[in-house]
Amino acid sequence: MDENSKYNHEKFKSMIHYIISRCENKDNFDNVVLYTLLYFSDFNYYELYEESITGETYIKKARGPVPIHFRDAINELINEGKISEKQEKVIDYSKYKYSSLKEPNLDILFNNELQVINDTINKLSNLLSKKISEYSHGDIPWKIAENEEPINYEAVFYRDPEYSVREYDD
Repeated sequence: MDENSKYNHEKFKSMIHYIISRCENKDNFDNVVLYTLLYFSDFNYYELYEESITGETYIKKARGPVPIHFRDAINELINEGKISEKQEKVIDYSKYKYSSLKEPNLDILFNNELQVINDTINKLSNLLSKKISEYSHGDIPWKIAENEEPINYEAVFYRDPEYSVREYDD
């Protein structure tokens, strides 16, 4: 990603809070789904507008892309009384459930950013963790990244048609 797409912590927090407010009542909504919705919101926006919504860095992990500032942002949202987090033990891992306690502040997000986030939620938020994880593994930026390394935003321009959100002239 180029230097003019700097990480914007407040925008990242707003995007997290907004996605939680839209998806908190879905049975499938957990960390994997949330991480993947954040990733596709940022990467789809990048494909359309050649900049990221948040400037967040996503790391290639086994179950899909993981945003590096996620824990800091979640802790701040909890401390600000905007969301709650519940941790449940599921066999060999922890499952996190999130609830929105206040209306998210959308003033910081532009209409076209909200449109891409909403499109991403509408397309992917009903997928179970395993399915959304498998889906993320088909996206070229995730596929070509090295494990535990940052995923390159520029790779969106090499996406397969089923992942592409931009109309390209032949």
